Amino acid sequence: MQPATGRLKRWEGHREQRRRDLIAAAVIAIRRQGAALTMDDIAAEAGVAKPVLYRMFRDKAELYRAVGSSVAEQQLIPALVAELSRRREPRAYVAAMIDTYLRLIESEPELYRFVVHPALDERAVEPDLVRTYKEAIAEHLSRVIGNVLPGEGRAPALTQSWSRALVGMVHEAGDWWIEQRMMSRAALTEQLTDLAWGGVSTLFDAAGPQREVQR
Repeated sequence: MQPATGRLKRWEGHREQRRRDLIAAAVIAIRRQGAALTMDDIAAEAGVAKPVLYRMFRDKAELYRAVGSSVAEQQLIPALVAELSRRREPRAYVAAMIDTYLRLIESEPELYRFVVHPALDERAVEPDLVRTYKEAIAEHLSRVIGNVLPGEGRAPALTQSWSRALVGMVHEAGDWWIEQRMMSRAALTEQLTDLAWGGVSTLFDAAGPQREVQR
């Protein structure tokens, strides 16, 4: 039994590494060719036949979700952690969260379009293909909010609802902005921070004067 178990673990490890390699190849291909690339393009970038992609990913939708999760977990979340680990006034935390998201989609517009507006045929379309991407961000953000907001701001239900509200607001505004570019990133960050802070600040008002958050 032990040799068989060892072989199974090695195979599972090999499969996971293979998936990671294919996701990395997809990201490179998207950057080079844009969001409208095909599965053939991704397979060519990875140096494999297209059927290999379908052995690792059931369909296009699964590959899109995997790329979205990778972007969130390897780029956006580490960037958020880095920004939010600094000591700031409470309002500046909100601005940092918003600007970090907008900065990513500004620097990676094709990757963003690929994840958020997938070019799938009707059989592959799902109602909320970006759920994994947004959920990964919201779950991490809820922990961040729990750490930086005082008192009642640490209640799990409140941090969960605030994180999803912030992600939804910034996601929709960013989606409009990346296509229209009617203002600078700094201007949009300021506008969205004003809007979000109108609600978030009530938690600090209830807790007393604003203060720099100790981390």
